[in-house]
Amino acid sequence: MAKKILDESVHEIKKIPIKSPIIFAGFVGPGLAGPLAIGYIIEKLKMTEIGYLHSKYLPPSTVFIQGRLRHPFRFYSNKKGTICAIICEVTLKMDGLYNVASIILDWAQSKRCKELVILDGVASENHDEKTFCAAEEDLCRIMQDKQISMISQGFITGIPGSILNECIIRKIRAITLLVKASHTSPDPLAAATLIDAISRVYEIPIDTAEIRRQKEKIGNEFQEMSEKYKEHRQADSGMYM
Repeated sequence: MAKKILDESVHEIKKIPIKSPIIFAGFVGPGLAGPLAIGYIIEKLKMTEIGYLHSKYLPPSTVFIQGRLRHPFRFYSNKKGTICAIICEVTLKMDGLYNVASIILDWAQSKRCKELVILDGVASENHDEKTFCAAEEDLCRIMQDKQISMISQGFITGIPGSILNECIIRKIRAITLLVKASHTSPDPLAAATLIDAISRVYEIPIDTAEIRRQKEKIGNEFQEMSEKYKEHRQADSGMYM
């Protein structure tokens, strides 16, 4: 008999010893900058899918990309268990955001997460190749040394805001890295800027030439997902500064 999955959990499908990892996360937002960046990182670091989030607050949908069926809220790890990635490719219900954030952070704490990094976009007409950050003061100072400017004030809403709030309560080291991204279509260049920032700050070498070169192809493949985000953006997600 199949084991019953708890209503609210990270269901692990592959066991890799996780060793106090840095966790990178991307959720549906402007330009799909977060999911595009995380997806590219997963591919280039040859990360393995280790689980998915099971919750009644996920919409009743699944994701097809290039004809391949996959769960919309997935967890990955590199072979050494030192880097994990969380990617969500659907918008989430507002009334379940804190619940979902708690599930993610319960899992992160069980793995002794060293730092949680959320990658996201800020809706804009033009991308300027700059990366910004929002975090506690000591972490912002580190980022400034890497040419990443601190956002002086603003609001982070949706699932990124819920996770960051919960990180403050639980005293988990966390930061969000932000770039200006298209509010009308997928923005691979914004994703590339986030990846370049990750390479620079965390010394994880990832060449972004491919995602920059294939921006039109990627834009077409993810256009439907971007349209779904636009339908929900007023209520579900956003960054205002």
